[in-house]
Amino acid sequence: MRYVTFSTTGDPTPRLGVALGDRVIDLQIVASAVGAEGLPSALLDLIRSGPAAWRRTADMVDRSRSRLGGAGFPVREIRWHPPIPRLPKNVFCVGRNFVGHAAEGARARGVALKLPQVPMYFTKAPTAVVGPYDDVPWHRSATQQVDWEAELGVVIGLAGCNIRREAALEHVFGYTIVNDVTARDLQDLHGQFFKGKSLDGSCPVGPLVVTSDEFGDPHAKDITLRVNGVVKQRGNTRDMIFRIDVLIESLSHGLTLEPGDLIATGTPDGVGFARTPPEFLQEGDVMETEVEGIGTMRNRIVARD
Repeated sequence: MRYVTFSTTGDPTPRLGVALGDRVIDLQIVASAVGAEGLPSALLDLIRSGPAAWRRTADMVDRSRSRLGGAGFPVREIRWHPPIPRLPKNVFCVGRNFVGHAAEGARARGVALKLPQVPMYFTKAPTAVVGPYDDVPWHRSATQQVDWEAELGVVIGLAGCNIRREAALEHVFGYTIVNDVTARDLQDLHGQFFKGKSLDGSCPVGPLVVTSDEFGDPHAKDITLRVNGVVKQRGNTRDMIFRIDVLIESLSHGLTLEPGDLIATGTPDGVGFARTPPEFLQEGDVMETEVEGIGTMRNRIVARD
């Protein structure tokens, strides 16, 4: 399934939908088509309902496809919200999880490359999350070095603590796209990642969540980021240093992962600060963040004081 959180011009209330081709179908319309009641109206509620509810919802969508026809809304006419508009906690992030990105960071800082022996974790505040086509604010009074990072996002479906690696992917509900927009000067100033990663609006997520059964192998997906149409990042998830099952095992060691938690799994090389000369986003720049099998986000930089 390809789940979308959206609203319409006539009703700004976010609701849960399913993307079918070039249309988005309100899940409540699906329920009506099959004579069902009580389907969740928000993605987080669906995730928390558990695997039986996931299977029941998918079955309803499959059974109603022929009856839905032209129902729903063209994708061009809806407003796309983050799949989970308000995450239950911070976004879990993984630093330097691609060899190329680790190497370019070492070169930019003039230090020897030293690959991490364990995953490097940090977080982004929930208030950083914006939609897949929303503007991204450039807080000019706070930063002059706004950078991009295209990433595959993992949405946890089943809670767990001390999850074993061989069972880790069973805890995944689905996958989405994350752009870990970063204020590099703040990251350097404070000597840690949280502040520079958590400015308001600095985490576009979406455009949808593709369930794990439909997404396929998460370690064979192309990741691309363009700025104003120019490719800046092009990589593949096969190049992760720590695969997703390893990340889940490590992160959940003594720390409970819960339904709806979001993990951003790291970025390929090509970020702005490591370029020669360094490049940072400016007013009016447009980022397009793409992950194979999910789609493309498009976010414009808008300057704010």
